[in-house]
Amino acid sequence: MSEPRTSTPRRIPWLSGRGETAVIVLVSLLATAATMFWSFQAKARCGGAPFDADGRSANWPSGDPGGLIPCYSDLMYLWLGRDINNHVFPYIHGGITGDGTLFGGVVEYPVLSGLFMYVGAIGADTDTAFFTQSALLLAPFGFAITVMLALMVRWWALLWAATPPLVLYSFHNWELPVVATAVAAIAVMTWGGSIDPDTGRRRLPLRACAVMAAVLLAIGFCLKLYPGIFVLPLAAYVLTGGAGGLRRAGQRGLDWVGAAWVAAAAVITVVAIQLPFMVLGFDGWKAALTFQGRRRADVDTNSIWYWGLRYLTGTTDTYHSVVGVASPLLILVGFAVAMYLGWRRYERIGIFPWIGVSGAMLAGFMLFHKVHSPQYTLWILPFFVLMRVRWQVIAVYLITDIALDLTIFRLFPIRDAGDPLPWWVLTGVAGSVWVHAALLVYLIGTLARTPLREPLASRTIRTAAGPDDLHGDPATQPVPATDRA
Repeated sequence: MSEPRTSTPRRIPWLSGRGETAVIVLVSLLATAATMFWSFQAKARCGGAPFDADGRSANWPSGDPGGLIPCYSDLMYLWLGRDINNHVFPYIHGGITGDGTLFGGVVEYPVLSGLFMYVGAIGADTDTAFFTQSALLLAPFGFAITVMLALMVRWWALLWAATPPLVLYSFHNWELPVVATAVAAIAVMTWGGSIDPDTGRRRLPLRACAVMAAVLLAIGFCLKLYPGIFVLPLAAYVLTGGAGGLRRAGQRGLDWVGAAWVAAAAVITVVAIQLPFMVLGFDGWKAALTFQGRRRADVDTNSIWYWGLRYLTGTTDTYHSVVGVASPLLILVGFAVAMYLGWRRYERIGIFPWIGVSGAMLAGFMLFHKVHSPQYTLWILPFFVLMRVRWQVIAVYLITDIALDLTIFRLFPIRDAGDPLPWWVLTGVAGSVWVHAALLVYLIGTLARTPLREPLASRTIRTAAGPDDLHGDPATQPVPATDRA
């Protein structure tokens, strides 16, 4: 008598391996296209004919006051006031006046963002054309971020591609290129830290991966500064031997040469990008730094300083003096705390958690800086995607972010008209600032020990496991159950 047949599930070939990866990437890209298109449509309502002699739309700045999403965007706002409408090449011919007004093509952002703004204005003669062309420049970076995240953490990429921040901020400011550099640096370390299935060896040496990542972070520094702070934890990661860890391998000492290469690569890249502007127009280049140094923590900066310290001192000279000292000092303290917690984690498990420490340092910067623009949510969002942050924290952060966006950009026109601010606007803005502050404090204290999400690499290729491997990356290593937060 023959044995009864048992049916076993059959894998669908096109959904296994590369086929499944293709589906994940495609779905994530479609979600990104939908959210960015929604963002474009929402922000474009502040533009359109008729235009005045300077190319400013009659719809600016309120657009459709009844719209769900406020249409204000810095892309459209900065058409006037920075000589963008006059197509002046940035920084070279400009400066800053005694009252803090920029002129001659100087913008308040680092030089590469200024170049993006200049390129976006080529051929444009209205704020709407400038907005449209700038959006076309920015959109590819949004798609690139999605692809990199999908390859690293699979379906979790939808937390980036299909959530409100991409709708609210894709085309609010020039954030997508700088976020792309930070994510690309992590992607380089993840890919380079994986093991080639054909050779059984690491794809790239640890130092080579880290140098490439440092160059990307330095480019990000020249866009919006914040990726530059990630160079320090990256150097510490190389110093301690990467995922294998020098201590795990029974080796003594630290890789000071490798860490120095990482720091040098970042410094050389920054100098190479900044030097032409410094030589050709030092006053204009310096004016952007001076503008940021003089900027005050006012109602439009959404900081804990304005919605906290101001109630004790008022917006007096004393208030601004205290903020000018306390803000940078506390930022440095936040950095030190993040590095300390990361080093303690290294002493416990033998791997320095450079990605988690980077996220914690960013949280410290966002918490204590005198300016906390709403679109900074795009900065922290990739860490929610890449790391196993508690879902409650992510949900509250994103819900509060929606509340902030829907109130802060309604506060400005009411204030400018001299009308009293409704209670719900004040509550939405101040409440959002303090809820975000509490969550950022939590992230500073926990990200260094928060494990990364299961990446695509760990499922599709063999990764190193054992005391002799010095080359794997934390993003490709399984997390022991005892170490999971």
